[in-house]
Amino acid sequence: MATIEAGVVFMLRDGNATAGTITLTPEAEEGLWSKGELREPTMFVNKLTVGRDYAGQNLGGRLLDWAGDRAFKAGAVWLRLDAWTTNAALQRYYIRHGFEHVRTVTEGDAINGGPRVSGWLAQRPAQPANHGFTDETPPPRSIAR
Repeated sequence: MATIEAGVVFMLRDGNATAGTITLTPEAEEGLWSKGELREPTMFVNKLTVGRDYAGQNLGGRLLDWAGDRAFKAGAVWLRLDAWTTNAALQRYYIRHGFEHVRTVTEGDAINGGPRVSGWLAQRPAQPANHGFTDETPPPRSIAR
């Protein structure tokens, strides 16, 4: 509940049911993005989920559009994410939704060392989007530098 109140985790509600959730934060996971990339105003997507009862309705794609729209309103240039290096289906999903693969970070080349299973990095421009949701969240805080 604290992450929802902090404006980091967002829930897509269908009446009393949760249809999906997404985590959107200006904080990057350590060791994945370069210092130059981290200087660019960015919002990061984590933990995108859609309930099984809502599968096949493009809610995940629309949540990504909502995230890009919110990131744009916060002053971000990029919407970025990392995915499991072994999950080719998920990587293709993000590519289909406009993300461009930046690089894959493995254990040996992680910027700050350490094991990496979620080092497939992708980004797309943060931009206004017609996601079709009624957004009842407070406006995002500016991340512009």
